[in-house]
Amino acid sequence: MLIVDILAAAGEAAPQNKFGFMEALEAGGFISYATVIIMGIMSFGSFYILFTKWFEQSKIMRQYNVVRSTFWKAPTLREGAAKLEKNSAWRQLVDDGIAAEDQHAKMTDSLEAHDWMHASLARSEASINARLASGLPFLATVGATAPFIGLFGTVVGIYRALIAIGIAGSASIDKVAGPVGESLIMTALGLIVAVPAVLAYNYLQSRNKRIAEDLTGFSADVLANINSKGAVKPIVATAPVKPAAAPAKPAAAPAKP
Repeated sequence: MLIVDILAAAGEAAPQNKFGFMEALEAGGFISYATVIIMGIMSFGSFYILFTKWFEQSKIMRQYNVVRSTFWKAPTLREGAAKLEKNSAWRQLVDDGIAAEDQHAKMTDSLEAHDWMHASLARSEASINARLASGLPFLATVGATAPFIGLFGTVVGIYRALIAIGIAGSASIDKVAGPVGESLIMTALGLIVAVPAVLAYNYLQSRNKRIAEDLTGFSADVLANINSKGAVKPIVATAPVKPAAAPAKPAAAPAKP
């Protein structure tokens, strides 16, 4: 009989978990579902901006390596611009500089012409930086607000737990486990969404600063080249040439006895 009782107990279905994630959402109702949906949208938007901006920044950095190695080897800016990719940030700066050079003849004062070309390049540089910074305010907003949205779900969960305690007249675990579990889930979701957004914002912002420094230096080189009529160019580093290997010395003849 003992063996039969053991086999019967083993065959019984395991008790179902009534305090899982979906059960907590169902207990929370509309507010819990709305909070999770908002968190999901924020998280998806954060990762979308992270990957798209990273690819955009990587493309600009890769193009800058081509600019440093091939652009300044061209005899003129127009010929150098033809070697750059169309619709690139570096091509935009060169094209705007050439356009400003074509229009500076209308200036009656040489100083005004210099200011005009400098302002044109600065305006072009600012538009590129603004395009690179697009999307970053969304990451900053998510990082700042997601914990508070999760906190709102936490407050609602605690409120439901207090209501359940008041109705039951006692703080039994079966009455408060669901609402408290829901509040903890909302808190965790807020942190899970906020932390990656803050890290992505700081990472992309640091890369944008590096690109802005390269844009400023390239813009100054373009302006100097235009004002000097092509005489001033930055020094292009070339790969060092390896010296040719010395010819092997012939083997010494054996000494005669």
